Amino acid sequence: MATILVTNDDGIHSEGIIVLAEALKEVGDVFVVAPAFEMSAASHSLTLMRPLRIEKIDDRHYSIDGTPTDCVTLAMNHILKDRPPQLVVSGINKGGNLGDDVTYSGTVAGALEASIHGLPGIAVSLVQRVNFDFSHAAELAVELARRVLGDGLPRGTLLNVNVPPGPVRGIRVTRQGTKIIKPTIIEGTDPRQRKYYWIGEESLTWNEEPGTDYEALRHGLVSITPLRNDLTDYNALPELQSRDWKVFEDEIQ
Repeated sequence: MATILVTNDDGIHSEGIIVLAEALKEVGDVFVVAPAFEMSAASHSLTLMRPLRIEKIDDRHYSIDGTPTDCVTLAMNHILKDRPPQLVVSGINKGGNLGDDVTYSGTVAGALEASIHGLPGIAVSLVQRVNFDFSHAAELAVELARRVLGDGLPRGTLLNVNVPPGPVRGIRVTRQGTKIIKPTIIEGTDPRQRKYYWIGEESLTWNEEPGTDYEALRHGLVSITPLRNDLTDYNALPELQSRDWKVFEDEIQ
């Protein structure tokens, strides 16, 4: 039976990861290594400026006082080094990770770190803000895990999965959309009379062009977007390579 590593960014006690790990027992030997507390919007950050601590809850559950990337790194190179996983599943996140939000998402980062280690990764998010019911997203995650373990993924590829509320009505393989946002900065003063600033955002509009993740969710469909750890803009590469860069060499000399 395959070994499956489960992580998230909502913390090890989040309902989403509890439901996900229980469901994945159908297809693999599940180990949970997740942040001790919520690390939403941690992106792909790795903790380097302080030591990390591992708390062993039981033989299959470990919490780490760090980011999702820290969790996968320690799981791969320490906790599970003698029985490395064949798949990493991150989630189930409370709320969607669509469009540009994937660059901030700790949920996506957990699956991204798997791809850097040469493993397939799946990030699963429930696109809902209240009254979370993770059961349908967990059922889908089980089937995706079974399919990925059987068929694999292209090396360096992860699946970013966004699930609307309720039973699955259909699935679309999509591309990443974009959104236009207006940052909201809340200014306040703490009890020591020091200023603080709290960053939020107000979504104004988003790209619902055919084929995007936003468009799929608008129709009540699951969005599966393949992502890569290679951020190279291959469309721009030929044009930039054709430019005269020798002028910079002459100026530097």
